[in-house]
Order: sequence, then C-alpha cells, then structure tokens
Amino acid sequence: MTPLVELKDISFSYPERPLFTKLNLALWPGQRLGLTGPNGAGKTTLLRLILGLEKAQGGEILFEGRLLQKEKDFYPLRQKIGLVFQDPDDQLFCPTVEEDLAFGPLNLGLSREEVARRLAEVIELLGLKGFEKRYTYKLSGGEKRLVALGTVLTMRPQFLLLDEPTGDLDQKNLEKLLFILKEHLSSYLIISHDLAFLEEVCTEIFWLEDGKLVFFREGKAGKRQAFSSFRLLN
Repeated sequence: MTPLVELKDISFSYPERPLFTKLNLALWPGQRLGLTGPNGAGKTTLLRLILGLEKAQGGEILFEGRLLQKEKDFYPLRQKIGLVFQDPDDQLFCPTVEEDLAFGPLNLGLSREEVARRLAEVIELLGLKGFEKRYTYKLSGGEKRLVALGTVLTMRPQFLLLDEPTGDLDQKNLEKLLFILKEHLSSYLIISHDLAFLEEVCTEIFWLEDGKLVFFREGKAGKRQAFSSFRLLN
C-alpha cells in the first residue's frame, strides 16, 4: 500500500536556526489528523514543505510513490491536496466571493457549467447563499475564513491541509465548520492550538516540537487506523 504523500529524512533550516533534521512522515487517504505544538515548532512550514512551497534542504518527498524534485513535479500533488492558509487574506485576491471560488476550477480548464455546479454545491455547503456578489475585502474575518475554505473545496481535493481554521469564527460558524469536517470531509490534517476542537474532529493528534513528531492522543472522530498518517519511519 502506497501513501498519498511520504516525506523521508527531510531536513530544513532557517538562517537563524535548524528546524527539521531527518523528519519522516506519511499521509494516507482517509485519515483525519490533528497537529499541535508550541509556536515556532514548524507546523506551518511542514505544510508548505508537503506542497513544495518551501524547498527541503535534504531528504525526499514522494507523491503516490513518485519522487518530487522540481517545481513542476509538485503540480499534480497540488491538484489533489488543498491548503487552507492560516490567514484568509493570503488566499483571497479576487474582487468578489464568486470570483474567488471560481478561480481555481477555471484555471483547471473546467467548463463554465461545471464551475457553476461546483460553486453552487460549495455555497450551499458553507451557507454562503447571497454572498456571491459581495466584495471579499468587506467580509468579516470569519466570513473570509469560510470563503477561503470554499476556494479549496471547489477544487475537490483528495486531502485537505488546514492551518488554524477556527480563528475569527464565531460560535455559529464554528459549528458549521465542525459539521463540514465531520459529515462531508474524510481526509485532512489540521493544525490548531485548540485541543478540544482537534479531539472533536480528528482520529489522531500529533505533537511537533524540537524537530520531532510524536503521537500525542486519540481523538473522538473514530478509531485509530491501521496506518497512521504520521507513522514515524526512523
């Protein structure tokens, strides 16, 4: 059985300090995973390395068993693995909500009819009916966060990476996010400092600190799977 993504002996350093030395992990379809740890441990950097937005300084990254080396090698991976940034303003750049939601599918070359179908589905799922013509810069922080999630969902990824998705959400929208994760999404990795949230939506929660990734606790989203997406390979 081949993992969706595998990181082998990954090393990465910032000029001021090393971050990872020979870090190993594998992501498997069907996993609902949480990741927590202290600020500055490299949680966001880890997501960026998975997508090739940061370049590992050592080790290998494989997607469906294929070694990724050049920038263009990561294109197929980015079509199947979607990243929801911590700051929604990093994800929203079109004037209106519907333009932001349509941007990704249109870039894939999908027909206008198919794009319209996907937008309708995502707008219904996120409860954003009536938001289509609204200017994104005028939305509240929580509304922007939902639209940012929507821009990824319209791409229909196989696996989602979510970086602190509960920020700016009021109770109503938090409950909406919980429902979507529990009932409509089956494969994701969520970074959050909110352990109660992670326990509610994840099967396994992992801790990242000092360049080491270790199992922390089980969540309530289901029993642990035979293959952990963060199975240490060392």
